[in-house]
Amino acid sequence: MRRDSSSKVVYAAIVANIAIAAIKLIAGLKTGSSAMMAEAYHSAADTGNELLLLLGMRRSRRSPDRLHPFGHGKVLYFYSLLVAVFIFVVGGALAASEGIHHLRRPELPEHPEWNYAVLAFAAVCELYSWNVSRKELLKKKAPGESTWQVILRSKDPTVFTIFMEDSAALLGIVIAALGIVLGQIFHSPYFDAAASLLIALILTAVAVILGRESGALLVGESANPALLKNARSIILTDPAVEDVGDLLTMQLGPNQVLLAVDIKFKYGLRLRELESAIDRLEENIRRREPTVERIFIEADALRGDARRAA
Repeated sequence: MRRDSSSKVVYAAIVANIAIAAIKLIAGLKTGSSAMMAEAYHSAADTGNELLLLLGMRRSRRSPDRLHPFGHGKVLYFYSLLVAVFIFVVGGALAASEGIHHLRRPELPEHPEWNYAVLAFAAVCELYSWNVSRKELLKKKAPGESTWQVILRSKDPTVFTIFMEDSAALLGIVIAALGIVLGQIFHSPYFDAAASLLIALILTAVAVILGRESGALLVGESANPALLKNARSIILTDPAVEDVGDLLTMQLGPNQVLLAVDIKFKYGLRLRELESAIDRLEENIRRREPTVERIFIEADALRGDARRAA
């Protein structure tokens, strides 16, 4: 179900951005607007990004094999990192180049009504895509948590990447419209060029944020604090457990977590009782936290520390 939701977000964004990129490009070429061309590059980059995310989602679902015993979940994080690079190169760099070119060779855009119509259509499409991604993001929101905190905490790059792309796209549409309107009011081509440069800055900022988040997940980020707290509580409430040492987790994919824990079991347990306790703990953790796919328990790891302390 979670995978279907993520796919829905990506497909909605692809459909919207293909249509938007095409009409922005046509309007930009017809009117000569730098801001509109920057927005066309922006939407084209977004379309490429969603295709990369779809490829990453498909490859991340492959079953574990001999070379990848923990599965391929992190492949999605690699592709989301490529998305950040793609936004910077195709979106930010080309938009900046377009703005600089029009600063050097200023030219007032013609037929502004084309630009207004296209931007209005783009705003409707982007709002639809943004609303789909926003709803998916808010499903993960905890009480009292801000949207920005949800993005930083999220382990699913498909949702927060699309949400940030669409948010940047809506802001870009507003900036492009302001640049064109101010240019027409003051009969100055520099507003249009400045709008293009501002769009480039926004895309660069989004690329940096996405690169940072995707890079952290790719290196190996821990699971959310709520999962850690819940897992520790489950272990401590087991009748065979005396104490819990290190509890380490690593995100292997959006819905895949590896958990390793040191447990001090009560003294005097027989081997069969110890095995039964470990099986019970694994079952309880997986039932309460379904994303935990791999569990490694080091039994009685604290006994040596207790003896040394004595």
